[in-house]
Amino acid sequence: MKKLFVIFPILILFLNACQMEPEINLTPLEIQSMQTRTYDKDKEIVFPSVISVLQDLGYSIKTGDKDTGLITAESTAKSNMAMKIWLGITEVSQTTADAFIEEINGRTQVRINFINVVKQSSGWGQSDRQDKQILDPTPYQNAFEKIDNAIFVRSGS
Repeated sequence: MKKLFVIFPILILFLNACQMEPEINLTPLEIQSMQTRTYDKDKEIVFPSVISVLQDLGYSIKTGDKDTGLITAESTAKSNMAMKIWLGITEVSQTTADAFIEEINGRTQVRINFINVVKQSSGWGQSDRQDKQILDPTPYQNAFEKIDNAIFVRSGS
């Protein structure tokens, strides 16, 4: 029975290490295209619309500076209780969002970057962090659809 308690956590670690995520190969231009939208409205309308949408999506705004156009936000954290109970390893994941809003030739450009952050720590004082850029277009499309609507409402047209 004692062997089972030793082998089981090692087996779980091995299986977690073997999980492979599909590799997404996009060029920098394709990534920028997915993450960027341009609006015919000025920054005074676009900036608060982006902040509002990030809050609607469940993000907590950490910084927002209209002059620089930079917004940073993070989602609520989710803890992996199974790893904590079985292995004594705390694993917390959350998503961060960075938005950059700038005016170019009378138009306002918005670029958003979503990053999945996973932090692990053990009872032995070891810690690890993995940041992975989200390259699935779905969250970007969803955010920009909501930003379109928020700009429409704010501008009255």
